[in-house]
Amino acid sequence: MLKLDSMEALFLDQIADLLDAEEQLIKALPKMTKAATSPKLRQAFEEHFEQTQSQADRLQQIIDALDRKVPAKSCAGMKGLIKEGEETEKASGDPAVKDAALIAAAQRIEHYEIAGYGCARTFAEILGLEEAVGILQDSLNEEAAADKKLTRLAKTVVNVEAASV
Repeated sequence: MLKLDSMEALFLDQIADLLDAEEQLIKALPKMTKAATSPKLRQAFEEHFEQTQSQADRLQQIIDALDRKVPAKSCAGMKGLIKEGEETEKASGDPAVKDAALIAAAQRIEHYEIAGYGCARTFAEILGLEEAVGILQDSLNEEAAADKKLTRLAKTVVNVEAASV
């Protein structure tokens, strides 16, 4: 059972949760990429896959620097978001509409990660973990940029194509 008896315990729990979320996403993004028909959407997913690998490495770097036992954790939130994305991947219908649905699923994931990284960064600030703050801010910035890129792609290409169906 999870025991949250200190801010450090909460921080470590959040880092473990984020790490599992990123590891789940590393497995899911290639499937989302394959399901996308828009070349620009595929490219966006491929770029985010590389960032996701770096983000997982950074989280491991934080864990290693803390030199604390961080119990493995399964991120139930990411599991649910990925399951919704898999439903979209398997759906039948117009490819352009499916691409729009894939962007919606990906943005839900981005928003979940933005919330997680923002909270973890704030906890690191309170704990005086300046190196962790910088690392988490880097990932938070990447997640926000990925979300903005998906929004631009949806508004200028994918949703426009889906609306013409």
